[in-house]
Amino acid sequence: MTRLPMTATPLQSVPLHCPDATDLEQLLCAVELDLNALGQSLRQHDSDRIERHASGLRDALTRAIDGFSRASRAGQVPAALRARLVKASGEVAVQRESLLRATVALDSAMEVLLPREEAVVYGGPGQRGTALFRH
Repeated sequence: MTRLPMTATPLQSVPLHCPDATDLEQLLCAVELDLNALGQSLRQHDSDRIERHASGLRDALTRAIDGFSRASRAGQVPAALRARLVKASGEVAVQRESLLRATVALDSAMEVLLPREEAVVYGGPGQRGTALFRH
């Protein structure tokens, strides 16, 4: 385990700068790019790319929400960027809903193709039951 020198400042107390419009633009562009790439991967049914872009989108959203939250506390979020963030948030919700529907459809198809077998608890007709349940 590496120890920090006693003069090192703990990470929690390091002040983070308030993002300006240029920083917010970059954060939002990263979200939009990953969102578009994820949508394209979903349309192409490319599971490797879906996984990669979903992870990238999650990271980009985390950074964007953090940056926009800090800028918002300082009252420095331009209306145009706020509107784009709301639009991106809506697109994420649409993709989430689409994935949920696809998952339900897949589960239904799997149920038809591979029905569950009923568990035999006491044995079928003609089979001897256990001595505990005989009268």
